[in-house]
Amino acid sequence: MRGVGPRVAEMLAEKSIQTAEDLLYHLPFRYEDRQNPRSLDELVPGEVASVIGEVRGAALMRTRRMPLFEVTIGQGRFALKCIWFNAPYLDGKFHAGQTVAVYGKVEPSRSSSNFKMMQPQFEILPDASADAETRLLEVGRITPVYESLGGSRLASRWQRKVIFNLLESLHGVVPECLPQSMLDRLVLPNRETALREVHYPPEGTPLPALQSSSTPAHRRLIFEELFFLELGLELKRRRMKERQGIAFATNDKVREAIREVLPFHPTAAQKRALGEIVADMRAPSPMRRLLQGDVGSGKTIVAFQAMLVAMENGYQAALMAPTEILATQHYLAARKLLEKSSRKPRIVLLTGSLDEERKRSNRGLINRGEANLIIGTHALIEEKVEFDRLGLVVVDEQHRFGVLQRFKLMKKPNQPEPDVLVMTATPIPRTLALSLYGDLDLSVLDELPPGRMPIVTRRVPLERAPEVWDFVRKQVALGHQAYIVYPVIEGSKDDQPELDFSHDEPEAGIQPPARKSTPKGKTAELFAKAAQEASPNARSGLRSAVEMHEKLRTGPLAGLRVGLLHGRLDADEKEVIMRRFQRGEIDVLVSTTVIEVGVDVPNATVMVVEHAERFGLAQLHQLRGRVGRGTAKSYCILMTGERISPLGEERLDAMVRTQDGFELAELDLAQRGPGEFFGTRQAGLPDFRVANLLRDRQLLELAKQEAARFVIDPGPDVTPEERARLRAQLKQSWQRRYGLVEAG
Repeated sequence: MRGVGPRVAEMLAEKSIQTAEDLLYHLPFRYEDRQNPRSLDELVPGEVASVIGEVRGAALMRTRRMPLFEVTIGQGRFALKCIWFNAPYLDGKFHAGQTVAVYGKVEPSRSSSNFKMMQPQFEILPDASADAETRLLEVGRITPVYESLGGSRLASRWQRKVIFNLLESLHGVVPECLPQSMLDRLVLPNRETALREVHYPPEGTPLPALQSSSTPAHRRLIFEELFFLELGLELKRRRMKERQGIAFATNDKVREAIREVLPFHPTAAQKRALGEIVADMRAPSPMRRLLQGDVGSGKTIVAFQAMLVAMENGYQAALMAPTEILATQHYLAARKLLEKSSRKPRIVLLTGSLDEERKRSNRGLINRGEANLIIGTHALIEEKVEFDRLGLVVVDEQHRFGVLQRFKLMKKPNQPEPDVLVMTATPIPRTLALSLYGDLDLSVLDELPPGRMPIVTRRVPLERAPEVWDFVRKQVALGHQAYIVYPVIEGSKDDQPELDFSHDEPEAGIQPPARKSTPKGKTAELFAKAAQEASPNARSGLRSAVEMHEKLRTGPLAGLRVGLLHGRLDADEKEVIMRRFQRGEIDVLVSTTVIEVGVDVPNATVMVVEHAERFGLAQLHQLRGRVGRGTAKSYCILMTGERISPLGEERLDAMVRTQDGFELAELDLAQRGPGEFFGTRQAGLPDFRVANLLRDRQLLELAKQEAARFVIDPGPDVTPEERARLRAQLKQSWQRRYGLVEAG
């Protein structure tokens, strides 16, 4: 490829660009209208504009807070001042007489210039001596702006030139991968036209459509990517239906066994979900189903009923949980629930912390078929564990395991594949769930069991902490228990994964101020002492679990039994502390988010979250779900620090406003984006090149419909050559790009 030597190829490979196609699918992240840039005399404060002008002066200014870099750009008698914070690296980049393009928000200026831009995007344009091609690509047109692929060497200008030359060399030979009849029906351009127009938009293309990736060219490339994802998942689902599974019987004996153990009248959502699960279990192909429900919606009881179906048919059932605490909790819940069963199934627990003798004994019971229900952690997928007749696997909190581990339990030689039920308490919008878990059918629990009371949620500033501790004491005096959660364990927040939102978001384009220099002498001692008194955690400004456990135990909560739980304790210590809390031997549990998932203490009625602005919405919602699990009125108190970002305010307001996990998930998804929301690598979500699951949900739904339609019947208008090209593209995309998902 012209312009790409061995060293550049290495740099591109580090960014997952290994082929010419990869480079063509590295799309601009924004566009600048350099065919009609704004004149300085027509700018309006508050608008975002692109301006091309001449550099009239540049200076690096050092202030007490931070260094500022300032450039003045002129057009005739008008001037625009551009200011960057903490930007000494720009010193020497700008020289008088250069032509520069800047893009940013226009603000009024009180100095001699007419307007100013803070932290604008900029690009120094080629002068008259530059070659004609460079000027053609950068001036007098809608210009694509790319994220750098490797410092200044592979910045926008290099990409514009290389991609333009690549498109010219491929003129008329870019292979089409979608059937023409599909393109005609959906009114989408062919692949070559889409690639050409997304990189070099034709004159007259609306800039808002380009910036929102909604031009026909963008839509074509986004649809293509989502179509191949959905086609691969659809084929995978259908292949699964062709495999040999277990056709479970659901006769009167099975129905009676389920009725025996039901602790309450099920909700309509639980009945519907169980009906969908049982219908799958009756089929001769293996079930692959996701059971999705908000905190407290009763997923576990539905899963136990499904496991009873398997056991009543003479098969073993296994439940895999992400933590030992949760696995043990499921084990105790199963024993309590199934003691009412006339069949008295044998239940065993298998976790990593059990002593070797008990593990060996339990493995023997599993292997001989004497254990009917097996509950455990990752220990269940160790090679030493061999099931006698495994019929159903339930995986709790799937996103914490990863895709491949889900399948290890299934692959036993010379036996039909067991059914698999995946449970998650993470509310995921339905369309996205169908992509994240695209090989699974979906059941949703969208109502709470009777008797579950709403949790009163309030936010209070840190200065009202004494009132909060008085309230905790009153709740304990009434016989209840409380959690107090902190974002960090101790000291600095470094290397502490509990902290999800570790800093307030700076305003767009503005870097945080540089750290002030340390005062000298006696002043320094006073300064350090004041800082230490102001914040129990001077290095990070956050109150931590270890420090506050000691302060609370000996101060505001003195006389109460205060425990401490965090992620650095070993498994045995965590287990002991949680057991004591569940038995009521600890009144108040000071913790990090290690208690976020699955801990069930019905007597706990208060959840206090300190520095609540530092947590993500999903975390806050999961933490709130740890209380309100009994019949007593429960409370969630969100204590906040002094500085709260606009996004932090939005999260806190949403927590107070609603307890609907799906509504909160929508906001969380909008704030963080799909990759961070799901934990892309952990969840097995593909790294998309052009699609965005949040922005492109309508196209995702369309791609899913078209993929299902194509698999059922491509139609007579699709030629054998088009089918062959489509299959080849699917295989290439599926295997090379989607990593964790096996190709068809």
